[in-house]
Amino acid sequence: MDRIIEDKRLIKPKHWKIIGAASLVLILIIFVSTRSALKTYKTNKDQIQIAEVFEDEFEDYIKLSGRVEPISTIYLDAIEGGRVEEIFITEGNMVKQGDVILSLSNNQLNLSILESEAQLAEKSNFLREVILSMEQQKLITKQELINLEFQLKKKKRDYERNQVLYKGGHIAKEEFLSSEDNYMLSKRLFDLNLERQIQDSAYRTIQIVQMEQNLENMKKNLQFVHQRLDNLNVKAPFDGQLGQLDAEIGQSINTGQRIGQINVLTSYKIACEVDEHYIDRVRTGLTANIDRDGKEYSLTVKKVYPEVRDGRFKINLIFNNDKPENMRTGQTFYVNLQLGDAQKAIQLEKGGFFSSTGGQWVYVLDASESYAIKRNVKIGRQNPKYFEVLEGLNPGEKVIISGYEFFGDNDRIMLK
Repeated sequence: MDRIIEDKRLIKPKHWKIIGAASLVLILIIFVSTRSALKTYKTNKDQIQIAEVFEDEFEDYIKLSGRVEPISTIYLDAIEGGRVEEIFITEGNMVKQGDVILSLSNNQLNLSILESEAQLAEKSNFLREVILSMEQQKLITKQELINLEFQLKKKKRDYERNQVLYKGGHIAKEEFLSSEDNYMLSKRLFDLNLERQIQDSAYRTIQIVQMEQNLENMKKNLQFVHQRLDNLNVKAPFDGQLGQLDAEIGQSINTGQRIGQINVLTSYKIACEVDEHYIDRVRTGLTANIDRDGKEYSLTVKKVYPEVRDGRFKINLIFNNDKPENMRTGQTFYVNLQLGDAQKAIQLEKGGFFSSTGGQWVYVLDASESYAIKRNVKIGRQNPKYFEVLEGLNPGEKVIISGYEFFGDNDRIMLK
């Protein structure tokens, strides 16, 4: 007779299907929960920099590196071209107005002077000859007029005498009429010569004036040519320092060529380059300051250059009152340029995080400071020390401000 054998195994075969299904469900739950959890990065707290968000007066300024330049620069251009013969003053030396810096030679200009002098001498001689000829002609005309006047008086006496004799019947009528005709002819000749003398005198006066004007113009032209000769000596137009001289002995210099500059050192200006991000905010009249040897000096933006090169534009600032002692051209100063008035604002200390996030998000610590969570923020203005926070942070909260390069795209930073 058959005997029933009892199955003593702990897990029966029929239970394996149930266990398999439950295990699959559990794995799915663990996988889903793992996928939905925050991505986390762990780091030591002493390896990061933390700053607290605060609210205070926001100083709207930027820090610039500026270079000391003379208040003005006078450029030396060659008025006349020529060959450099001698250099009297070298770069870096002080000059007074009128000091000869270098001399040039120009043979063509010397030849032009000789030609002008020869032309002037020729014109002068010609003018003297013309004046002499006119004076001689004037004397001849005057002599003729005197003769005609003498003849007129003689003919007048004959006419008047014959008139009396004719009326008394002592001479024939034909003789009387002949004396009358001679008198009238002599009178007309005298009047005609007198008129010619007046016209000749006026003409001679005008002609002499014109020739004298031409001669005077030639003298002025000669003076101008001599002045050109003097321009071969390049002189300092103002007092100052010869900052640059681009000329060597024997070098040929063209007319109008720039050969140097003079720095006017009565005062100085600070030249700065500003990021084009601020181009709409920087204008003339803005104030700035520098700190030198524990003393603050005030400046004003005098000029803003419109050109933008390599993402930057240039501005010039001048001192309002005092300026630092012993300033030198080319010296570097750090300038705080005030862009606007101080205003109450929520602020965050600047840090390396900005280069990674562009100011769009930060890691904010929780109350226990055991971890930090990524949070979107909005950054406004900035100065060398702080960002202005427009949205996303409240005073008293703490933020990781050091660089985020090693944090990857994790949402949470665990602090050990």
